[in-house]
Amino acid sequence: MIKDMLKLFFINKKAFAGLIILSLFILMALFAPMIAPYGPKQNENDGEKFPLMASPSSEHILGTTNAGYDLYSQLIYGSRVTLFVGILTGLITTFISLSVGLFSGYLRGTVDDVISFVNNVFLVIPSLPLVIVIASYIPMRGVLPIILVLALTGWAWGSRVVRAQVLTIGEREFIKVAEVMGEKTVIIVFREILPNIISLVMAIFFTSTIAAIIGEATLEFIGLGNISTVTWGTMLFWAQNNAALLLDAWWWFLPPGLFIGILGTSFALMNFAIDEISNPKIRKR
Repeated sequence: MIKDMLKLFFINKKAFAGLIILSLFILMALFAPMIAPYGPKQNENDGEKFPLMASPSSEHILGTTNAGYDLYSQLIYGSRVTLFVGILTGLITTFISLSVGLFSGYLRGTVDDVISFVNNVFLVIPSLPLVIVIASYIPMRGVLPIILVLALTGWAWGSRVVRAQVLTIGEREFIKVAEVMGEKTVIIVFREILPNIISLVMAIFFTSTIAAIIGEATLEFIGLGNISTVTWGTMLFWAQNNAALLLDAWWWFLPPGLFIGILGTSFALMNFAIDEISNPKIRKR
């Protein structure tokens, strides 16, 4: 079943387009030192200082900042942290959502009641204000706090969806047969139930990664990240702090915003592909 799902995923046009875009960003992040002409915080070359707030030119493809940093180089290097935060947060969020949803939906009873109560609390509270409040009270600034904050505040919706599916699957005959045969709970959950919701797990990962990329950029844009680190979010932070929009320095804020949108689109395309694969009616269209 999982092999068939992956086969359909890789031959889907939307999934293929999303994978191509994501692969390009990953290659850009991995080979950043080879692609970027300068360091992310290099403001001179061969003893000659770079011009300040320079518009795009042959020497500086995307211009420079008010400190003379090459924006094209920052854009390339910034993909590293943005991709790392997005993918790792997506994995952690998916793991929490899956674990909680699986056992909540299968065990039911008191365990399900307690988990559902906590789940509902997280769902009722607006996610973005909650993320901002928690992040503002964490004294340490950096990538790790952002990942933890985004993962711990983004698992509830996925858990609720997984729980609903597990409740349905738990009533099927093959689950009842496994229970009668005395199979352990862990075996039933991971061997019998999990393979039947693999498309849902993939959808949760893609959606969580999109939310993490946007959330990371938002937190850094408002100054709740490590502003000394070069990411697409901190590029937007410094652009806003130095009035790039008022000065019509589009080369400072437009490229990172555009790259965030394109990266999010790649995961959205793969998410749409999962919907088509898991829903035969949509696939036939």
